[in-house]
Amino acid sequence: MSVSRRWLVVALVVAAAVGGYLYWARFAGSGLPPGIVKANGRIEAVEIDIATKTAGRIHEILVDEGDFVTANQPLARMDTLQLEAQRRQAVAQLQRAKIGVETAKSVVKQREAEHTAAQAVVAQREAELDAAVSKLARTEHLVKTNAASYQTLDDDRAAEKGARAGVGAAKAQLAATEAAISAAQAQVIDAGAGVDATQAAIESIDADLVDTVLISPRDGRVQYRVAQPGEVLSPGGRVLNLVDLSDVYMTFFLPTAQAGRLALGAEVRLVLDAVPQYVIPATVTYVADVAQFTPKTVETEEERLKLMFRVKARIPQALLEQHIRQVKTGLPGVAYVKLASDAQWPDMLKRKPAE
Repeated sequence: MSVSRRWLVVALVVAAAVGGYLYWARFAGSGLPPGIVKANGRIEAVEIDIATKTAGRIHEILVDEGDFVTANQPLARMDTLQLEAQRRQAVAQLQRAKIGVETAKSVVKQREAEHTAAQAVVAQREAELDAAVSKLARTEHLVKTNAASYQTLDDDRAAEKGARAGVGAAKAQLAATEAAISAAQAQVIDAGAGVDATQAAIESIDADLVDTVLISPRDGRVQYRVAQPGEVLSPGGRVLNLVDLSDVYMTFFLPTAQAGRLALGAEVRLVLDAVPQYVIPATVTYVADVAQFTPKTVETEEERLKLMFRVKARIPQALLEQHIRQVKTGLPGVAYVKLASDAQWPDMLKRKPAE
């Protein structure tokens, strides 16, 4: 065989080998059956800031970084001296307001008594008027028969007019007492509103006192302290940062062709670099509707030129509760995603998580 022919044969063998390797790398290198793909990602969890509702000084922090906490567990306490002083002041104002209500009620009773007296005066003046009218009528009749003098007639007419004026004055006084009763009743309502307002202020202070004890909204782990005892914080000032270990997921990225086939609720298997012997089940709960460039920490520079879709796969809460003290965020790993519902997991992904 000539040298040129031998080189041709070698070239053909090399080309076949390279082609076979590329085919294996493209279709068989991943070791995954059709309908299942994989992507790199990291374990993440929902973070919760524990913050103050009102401005104040931190009295004490009851937990350290890394501590596991349960829902409703006290985490920190704020200084309450100023709020307690405000509450004492509000309590004193409440007592004063209650006294004001009783005083206003007493005034109402006094005005009602005056009204009763004014009614009696009106009745008296009306009786006097009736008597004066009757006497005037008799005098007018007697004058016609010369049995009474005109002086007596004039006196009786003046008496009748005076009695009529007395009735008017008594009725005016009665109306004044009625107005006084309405004013006194308004004072009772106003004083009662003052009691309600002061009571509401006390309840608001009590709520602020309750909020001075910062509690954990759910089970989790203290990730870090933001502030220290003795520091003065403004409203909403952060004290601690918690990781909610009941809401843990892996974030990874898939290219357009794969993300387009992915459905919410699709099955996922997670394998972490730290514990590759365990397979963690998860479920797709989020697929971004806007593509983005692949982060540098996930893919190569060449792959970053392709648009990728962000995906979240959440780990079941029941499983997290079983292994809550082993859960750590930031761990890298691989997510194996089932794009086709009828795809079968390979044997390596059928292993169960740690018991």
